[in-house]
Amino acid sequence: MMIRKSMGKATAEAHANLAFVKYWGKADSELNLPTNNSISMNLSNARTVTTVEFNSSFSEDRVTVLDREITEPNFAARTIRHLDRVRSICGAELKAKVTTRSNFPGSVGIASSASGFAALSLAACAALGLDLNSRQLSILARQGSGSACRSIPDGFVEWLAGTDNESSYSHEIAPPDHWGISVVTVIVSREIKKRSSTSGHALARSSPFFEERLKTLPARLDAVRRAILERDFTAFGREVEMEAISMHSIAMTSALEQPGGWLSGIYYWTPETLELILEIQNWRQAGLEVYFTLDAGPTVHIVAQNKDVEAVILAVSRLEAGRGWEVMVNTPSTGARLVPEVEYSTGEGS
Repeated sequence: MMIRKSMGKATAEAHANLAFVKYWGKADSELNLPTNNSISMNLSNARTVTTVEFNSSFSEDRVTVLDREITEPNFAARTIRHLDRVRSICGAELKAKVTTRSNFPGSVGIASSASGFAALSLAACAALGLDLNSRQLSILARQGSGSACRSIPDGFVEWLAGTDNESSYSHEIAPPDHWGISVVTVIVSREIKKRSSTSGHALARSSPFFEERLKTLPARLDAVRRAILERDFTAFGREVEMEAISMHSIAMTSALEQPGGWLSGIYYWTPETLELILEIQNWRQAGLEVYFTLDAGPTVHIVAQNKDVEAVILAVSRLEAGRGWEVMVNTPSTGARLVPEVEYSTGEGS
């Protein structure tokens, strides 16, 4: 770590990442240490841009989110706690103004906290003059939101679970231009999921299949890593699709007590999610080689080779038939980057 002359203000951009091998369940909730390694890809068209400004004239920290409804009640508090982590590294006491904007909806199965805390980590460090390397920045981002550590490196990324704060971080497997694949993200509903990923992680161990899934992951991680490096789309797609089903099976069998009654598990899928999944199976049977994966939400991510993207979009549009689904096409992206200062319009006249 180097401490340079403080910039005072900095803007960073980071992308959401899509996990191909999922992280589901925590070994340490305080440090966001996962129970297993995970592998992901940064999504080119799902990004967050965050500006952090530290100033001696500020009497308190202030967090402003633009263009998106805040779905997490303690978002500002989490953001300020993360600023405290950055301030503690260099002994700073300055208060900060944080302004952030994402171009995609939150809490629907796209990793908004990942891009958010990755961008926040880099912008806050730069504003205070901290020059962290990729590993150090990944460790810092992970403490704000576990999957944020995967949005720091470029392209295809593996998060090493580790056993303590210093050994749990992400690194690049392959750069963005390594492989011509795309992810067609289909947002079938903007309705906020009833159970957060955080609660899903906390309940994961209650599933009778949790430990069995962990036993299968070393082989799956090896298979997915090898498929990426060898650009083996068929092997990759099959492992990724089976892994998504495996992770959601844990969620669906993680029982919980609710004030209104007992639930057998968490169901992130909607009827439209399942409808699209079944159609993807049909498309593949008909010769269009595509696969699906899902994070903790109803959004379906269709993994395709670049040559098939137009066919996938056409097939989705025929199925959608005016129901208001949103489609986002993503290719592998760079990780967190400093960008020129953004002129935000907050609607507050200043």
